[in-house]
Amino acid sequence: MKEIDSKELLKFNGKNGKPAYVAHQGKVFDVSKSKLWEGGVHMDRHRAGNDLTTDIQAAPHGPEVLERYPQAAGLKKKEVAERQMPAILARLLKRFPMLRRHPHPMTVHFPIVFMFAATMFTLLYLLTGISAFELTALHCLGAGLIFTPVAMATGYYTWWLNYLAKPLRPVTIKQRVAIVLMICEIIAFAWRIAAPDILTPFRLASGIYLILILSLFPLAVVLGWFGASMTFPVEKE
Repeated sequence: MKEIDSKELLKFNGKNGKPAYVAHQGKVFDVSKSKLWEGGVHMDRHRAGNDLTTDIQAAPHGPEVLERYPQAAGLKKKEVAERQMPAILARLLKRFPMLRRHPHPMTVHFPIVFMFAATMFTLLYLLTGISAFELTALHCLGAGLIFTPVAMATGYYTWWLNYLAKPLRPVTIKQRVAIVLMICEIIAFAWRIAAPDILTPFRLASGIYLILILSLFPLAVVLGWFGASMTFPVEKE
């Protein structure tokens, strides 16, 4: 059976009448006749013309579904730069493969949702005057402050391990925005602890504090957007 390389595989993307090929574990399958791969796209996420060996690990089905389709070719192995790492870490990753990619996705959502909540509960307090909302905002702010460095650490780990610490625009933006976010969190949390009545009565200092709290929302959105763009790339028309 003939073999093709990754560059040639890209040509079979299921668009403009071309066949839709996907690869898994060195095998290339022709999924052109599958309605689930219409237009070369599966579940609005996976694109034909790519090696799905890693992606299919997170799918709700196993690789056996690909065996239903004819094998069109074999995929030539390419030299992949491997991250040099301590032996103990290599053994740990071999025993628990999830530690290679999952730590950051598992932790990054916490600071994002806590920053959203801190902003929303602060606004609810200003609208209703119910002090419990303001106290909840403080709790969320504190929780976000705890989880932000954790998410940053796992992010650097994932970048170092899976992307060989190469400069990537989304990663660079996330790194800078994360630092700004943490600085804002520290200032806002320390200010609120030092001045529990910062929002009552509302004054100039209250306005500055509110701007600081409101800034947490767009900062978290930017982090979420560029993180998601690496997992779910936005295809340009």
